[in-house]
Amino acid sequence: MLPAAAQHGATPHWEYEGPNGPTHWGALDPAYHTCVDGAHQSPIDIRHARSGDLPAISFAYRPSALKLIDNGHTIQVNYAPGSFISVAGKKYELLQFHFHHPAEEQVSGTSYPMVAHLVHKSAEGKLAVVAVLLAQGGGGGGAANDFIERLWKHLPAEQGKEITVQGVAVDVSTLLPATRGYFTYDGSLTTPPCTEGVTWYVLKTPVQISQNEIAAFARKYPHNARPIQQLHGRLIQATN
Repeated sequence: MLPAAAQHGATPHWEYEGPNGPTHWGALDPAYHTCVDGAHQSPIDIRHARSGDLPAISFAYRPSALKLIDNGHTIQVNYAPGSFISVAGKKYELLQFHFHHPAEEQVSGTSYPMVAHLVHKSAEGKLAVVAVLLAQGGGGGGAANDFIERLWKHLPAEQGKEITVQGVAVDVSTLLPATRGYFTYDGSLTTPPCTEGVTWYVLKTPVQISQNEIAAFARKYPHNARPIQQLHGRLIQATN
């Protein structure tokens, strides 16, 4: 997951491979020390979740004008103000969503081809991320996902410049699965500075996209996923 204001070209430059890759993030800048020192880091392999009567996530998303940026680490869609989730009376506004290939989190060791991270922020500044796992549909590469197709038609040609697609709106609620049970845990940003205190909601039900849609993203970002982090005794909860 990326901070809302992440931009390619920020100093120092970090990457997903090589000398500026994840194992070296903590050494790139003192501000990134949590990437190596933190005990509540993301992503994780979700195992042995404790099931319970957890509150439902209330999604109140509206359509937004389509604004995309290739920030050098992912394709990010910046969302118009006015869309929220509410959980147990806590309200978080949707700021942006972006994609990772492969999915950063795992579920009992199972990996998915991609994931969408929907980044939210409360009035008090607390971050909450809803993760929508993206799986390849069966049979002949799978049917196209209409929501993803709409985005992919407008992938930016260059990095670092937000584009507004005139006359095109998107409604991220159409990306959500019909069943919205979730896993939840306390984690972090998955990119530098790896800030902790982020509440994660990983939806249990994957959404299907096509092989062609996965391949189109992979051509831009063959691998933009942080490795799995240690749990360090954290509690993982799940809806019944």
